[in-house]
Amino acid sequence: MDVSHLTWVQLVGYAASLLVFSTFYMKTMIPLRCVAVVSNVAFLTYGYFAGLYPVFFLHVVLLPLNILRLYQMRNLIERVRRASKGDYSIEWMIPFMTKEEFKKADVLFRKGDEADKLYYIESGSVRLPEIGVALGPGEIIGEIGIFSPFKERTTSAVCETDLTVLVLSNHRVLELYYQNPEFGLYLGRMIIRRLLDQIK
Repeated sequence: MDVSHLTWVQLVGYAASLLVFSTFYMKTMIPLRCVAVVSNVAFLTYGYFAGLYPVFFLHVVLLPLNILRLYQMRNLIERVRRASKGDYSIEWMIPFMTKEEFKKADVLFRKGDEADKLYYIESGSVRLPEIGVALGPGEIIGEIGIFSPFKERTTSAVCETDLTVLVLSNHRVLELYYQNPEFGLYLGRMIIRRLLDQIK
């Protein structure tokens, strides 16, 4: 092929095709989406000036879609980064939770019970007698049992005061764990921290 006879429009078309081809060798999504955006722009230019309007309109649709996916992935990475630093809010989970109230000395669960719920303490205090730890507002309890191989409580939980908790079923916990990476990372780090505290 005599490159000297190619017009600039044809060169743009070949460059756009090369960019699309290169995406098949990329293993991470953010670089892939960045290259896809550049290829969309190149194909828009090529399609318009070459009079290939089906190509042009296809990439009119694909360009904002790739930009949206790129934004979503960068936003997800930032959310996971915040979760990894402990800067995490459970507000988004509240619509999935139900409120329950307990009296002082009530037992939420005993060691060996089936781990069927996760609890977020809204007000009050809970003691885990086997490990001598008390947990208060803003703390989550019951997560270790849900992810343990036997699905059993690893310690008991007794109300030190009147208690209000938000409850999430084990099935919903697992569903949100797979749907929301930052929630999964947050729970994973919390479980490791709790296990390390028990070892000390």
